[in-house]
Amino acid sequence: MSVIRPFHLAIVVDDLQQARLFYGGKLGCVEGRSSSRWVDYDFFGHQLVCHLNPHGKSDNIIHNPVDNDAVPVPHFGVILTMENWKALRGKLEAAATDFVIEPRIRFEGKAGEQATMFLTDPSGNALEFKAFDDDKHIFEK
Repeated sequence: MSVIRPFHLAIVVDDLQQARLFYGGKLGCVEGRSSSRWVDYDFFGHQLVCHLNPHGKSDNIIHNPVDNDAVPVPHFGVILTMENWKALRGKLEAAATDFVIEPRIRFEGKAGEQATMFLTDPSGNALEFKAFDDDKHIFEK
């Protein structure tokens, strides 16, 4: 797999202070630039920008079945190393995080076996954190 440049993702939140507590506090992402209407973060080496939507939460999430889980769509996230995934899992479990999909191994013993966990931010944006034993398995069929 080739090395890629960091991605940029802009999402909608309904409360910037709650976004700061979640992304900066709970996940430990470093805050970058901000204004009264947006704030950006170093999201595991990528740029995530939270834009304020003062009209409230969106209800456009659907769920698709994946390996016996109801996966929320849309969602975003990052592929971590297994060591970093386990560390984040421990941090989130210690914080009594309410997971959408509890940390587990998906596709166990099959192509694409991965550690995964899903949670939502305070605005309802779904996030997935996953890891593979070897990054060569990311696109394995």
